[in-house]
Amino acid sequence: MILHFCPARDWEAVPDGGSYRAASLDEVGFIHCSERGTVHLPANAVAAGRTDLVLLGIEEDRLDTPVRWEPGDPAEPEGAWFPHVYGPIPTSAVVSVAPYRPGPDGRFRPPSMTPGG
Repeated sequence: MILHFCPARDWEAVPDGGSYRAASLDEVGFIHCSERGTVHLPANAVAAGRTDLVLLGIEEDRLDTPVRWEPGDPAEPEGAWFPHVYGPIPTSAVVSVAPYRPGPDGRFRPPSMTPGG
C-alpha cells in the first residue's frame, strides 16, 4: 500500500466512481505518494501545521496508471525514494481514508499503522 495526503475537501469533492487528481499531476506530471515510514517527510516540507489533511491508502495493483519509484526532489537526507503515480487515482484504488494530523509542535510523524491495516 502506498499513501497520499491531501486536504479533506479535495478528497470529498471526488465523485463516487470518479478519480482523484492532485494539482501536481498537471504541474509535474504525477501525484506524489509515500510509504508509511516516509509520508511525514513531504508532509512536514509542504504542510507543517495543517489540520485539514487526510491520508489515502492506495492499493498499487488497483491503479491503471504507472507507478514509478523515484528519489525526492530535493533528495531526502535518508536517501528515501517515493512512489509517483503518473495519472489520476481512481476511487476504486483507495482502500482507506484517515485523518492525518500533526503533533502539538505542528510536525507530522509516520502514522502508527497504515490506514485500513
